Amino acid sequence: MKKFFIGFSVAAVSSLTLAQAPQAANAKGLKLTLKTSEPFIQKGQLKLEIIQKSFLLEPKELSANNKITAKLSQKLESIFKGINRVGKDARFENEKGSWVARQRSAWQVNQAQTRENILKAIESGAATAEISLDVTTPKRNVRNWAESGITTLFAKGSSSFKGSPSFRVKNIIVAASKLDNDYLEESQELDFNDSIGAINKATGFVEGFVIVDGTLEKEDGGGICQVSTTLFRAAYNGGLPITERHEHSHRVSYYDPVGFEATVYAPSKNLKFKNDSGGTLLIQAEWNEKAQTLGFFFFGRAPNRQVSVSAPVISDFKAAAAPSFSADPKMRLGASRQIDSPMQGMTSLIIRTIRKDGKVSKDTLKSVYQPWGAVYAVHPNDQRLR
Repeated sequence: MKKFFIGFSVAAVSSLTLAQAPQAANAKGLKLTLKTSEPFIQKGQLKLEIIQKSFLLEPKELSANNKITAKLSQKLESIFKGINRVGKDARFENEKGSWVARQRSAWQVNQAQTRENILKAIESGAATAEISLDVTTPKRNVRNWAESGITTLFAKGSSSFKGSPSFRVKNIIVAASKLDNDYLEESQELDFNDSIGAINKATGFVEGFVIVDGTLEKEDGGGICQVSTTLFRAAYNGGLPITERHEHSHRVSYYDPVGFEATVYAPSKNLKFKNDSGGTLLIQAEWNEKAQTLGFFFFGRAPNRQVSVSAPVISDFKAAAAPSFSADPKMRLGASRQIDSPMQGMTSLIIRTIRKDGKVSKDTLKSVYQPWGAVYAVHPNDQRLR
């Protein structure tokens, strides 16, 4: 996916010689003032937050001969250190139910210019002196988003991975982070497998269980279907055209409601959808390890359609299958440990209704699940594997 950004920086002013001033310092001290601003997006509108700070230099800290003494210089260094800050890219945050995009510009006090401002204020008897800042906007910034129409929550999808083992949590976060902050241009198709890339230890994934030939086997990346499912839900809820989607071979409780999911297994199974929103979409991922929840949020232009997704209608139930066995070298020969529960076979139907410009269209998401038996981990030499 294409990422784009605009940034700028204000160049630092070269160091200046601090000359002695002829007049006495202000008897009430000197107030250092800082005034700047930071843009943000709220309720679809670009706004400006005014930031003001002030610091008082006591009369006793201003020497009689109007020089910046070593003691004053030490205090200024402390003040400047408290003002300086690193930048942070823009991000949408949910603030009391309202999505607000904020950025954090990098600040560096221009010490030479600020010291010159202080000396001039002392010399003239002024009550205030301005703190001069060198400001660098983050590469991903809200002005860029506002210009591109990325101002409003367009769609969202969520899921729970509660009860997941540590390997699964790790793979979910690694995969979700690869999609976080991606852009999808108008008419561009998202290819999940291409976006995630190679799935192995070198790219951050760990070994976990995946469905292979009617049982569970360990491969790098086990659990990433939680990510494809959650992303699919956001796209489906937003009314985006789904160009490729597959259900699991059997019902998996992590992905309930039944049928509202999308499995991936490169290269044979993929998730793809197109952006037909009329502008650029920003994809933002959010995960909470403690609550074990995952969400995808699409931000773009205000939607001009209404989308509703029905609850699944489930039918054609079939009895669960016989158990299967998976090799685990950590197991004692003859012992077994249940690693997955049996599931009935069933069919799920979900209907999506899209209303736009007075017209109504519907599509049906059909998922057919085969019966699934309990899975047990056993020693690789266990006869039940044969």
